[in-house]
Amino acid sequence: MYEKTIAQLSAGLASGQFSSEELTRVFLERIERSNPQLNAFITVTAESALAQAQAADQRRQRGEAGPLTGIPIAHKDIFCTNGVRTSCGSQMLDRFIAPYDATVVERLNTAGAVMLGKTNMDEFAMGSSNETSYYGPVRNPWDLNAVPGGSSGGSAAAIAARLTPGATGTDTGGSIRQPAALCGITGIKPTYGRVSRWGMIAYASSLDQGGPMARTAEDCALLLTAIAGFDPRDSTCVDQPVPDYAAALNRPLAGLKIGLPKEYFGTGLDNTVAAVIETAVTEYRKLGAETVEISLPNSQLAIPAYYVVAPAECSSNLARFDGVRYGHRCDNPKDLLDLYTRSRAEGFGAEVQRRILVGTFALSAGYYDAYYLKAQQIRRLISDDFRRAFDQVDVIAGPTSPTVAFNLGEKVDDPITMYLSDIYTIAVNLAGLPSLSLPAGFVGQRPVGLQLIGNYFAEERLLSVAHRYQQVTDWHNRVPAAFA
Repeated sequence: MYEKTIAQLSAGLASGQFSSEELTRVFLERIERSNPQLNAFITVTAESALAQAQAADQRRQRGEAGPLTGIPIAHKDIFCTNGVRTSCGSQMLDRFIAPYDATVVERLNTAGAVMLGKTNMDEFAMGSSNETSYYGPVRNPWDLNAVPGGSSGGSAAAIAARLTPGATGTDTGGSIRQPAALCGITGIKPTYGRVSRWGMIAYASSLDQGGPMARTAEDCALLLTAIAGFDPRDSTCVDQPVPDYAAALNRPLAGLKIGLPKEYFGTGLDNTVAAVIETAVTEYRKLGAETVEISLPNSQLAIPAYYVVAPAECSSNLARFDGVRYGHRCDNPKDLLDLYTRSRAEGFGAEVQRRILVGTFALSAGYYDAYYLKAQQIRRLISDDFRRAFDQVDVIAGPTSPTVAFNLGEKVDDPITMYLSDIYTIAVNLAGLPSLSLPAGFVGQRPVGLQLIGNYFAEERLLSVAHRYQQVTDWHNRVPAAFA
């Protein structure tokens, strides 16, 4: 059963081939056996998962089941889950038990999904390799010496190793797409505001966006249909109807114009990755799509702009973790200042501290105009580049990451090089656009992801374009040998 996609599992549940309880037990057994190798889960909720599965089976018997009823999933440990630890991969929240469900969790519960547990992640979603977690690094199922990508690396690794058929992730600068690429799965970052951020612990509020991760575009479509939509509790959530994303998956590609940014295929892109992407683009031409060279001239400014905007917002968002109201508190503080400084120094890891310091500096008097304001102006230029591009093309394609997964520890002492891992994904978040990564091949034994970028609220088209490719290729069906 674990080899099946969400769509196949849904069909199997509907036809009575197996029950949700049987299915859930299969995945819980796989987690128990394989998670010690991968470290993909922080918390496993076996008892409540079986209770949810039994409730889903009863719901199906009453004729009240939907496509996700009884489907096991996992949540990135940044989404609040009522009565379950929500740690954000940090010592700061190691003992935090959320008193409510995030909107994304709530909606998947309503759809009848079964939560297997909470997945490991870079601390407070700050990282590109899943090595900054307080609970230790996640390992890539394709090569246990490699990183899975970050910050949603636990979700990506768990799906690739078939420990769960689907999971939630969040994407601030590529944190759904980059691990999806490095682990050989599919993940979509929706348009900013398409999915509620209520109950999703904030890193950078103007960039964060939750989304689904799964093996296929079809599975992502089923999950996105369930979680997308207006939420009055989130002031940034857009009040716009949600289509049935799965219903439009088979749209033909004839006449589709795919833009290929020349900036994405130059210096910095590994030649072997470039070759895989070129082969994938050729496949799209065979399917009837037309390719057009375009330019995104300000994309080279995305990383410096992002690493001003995101740290500035994180320094504001994480100020609440002070050891007084909630979060980690140091032992026996001498006074209030000692309480603040030691609680935060002990609770936050090195990368989080680095970004808080950078952000606080960028927002300080005398530097706000020189750094933060300038970064926001660059953000507008990047958005304008995309707007002009979408006047010419329907979808933009390119690599998700400049390289395949690198080895654990390889870049941990060089934050600048680590930041460059997201060079093709960050601009999308600055512009608030939707984007998807899907498996496109391998370099050796390590997967390569193809990134598709769409115009605002074009998730339906992105999922369709990805699905048509997956109908004629089998990269999404490949399983790491150690977890087959």
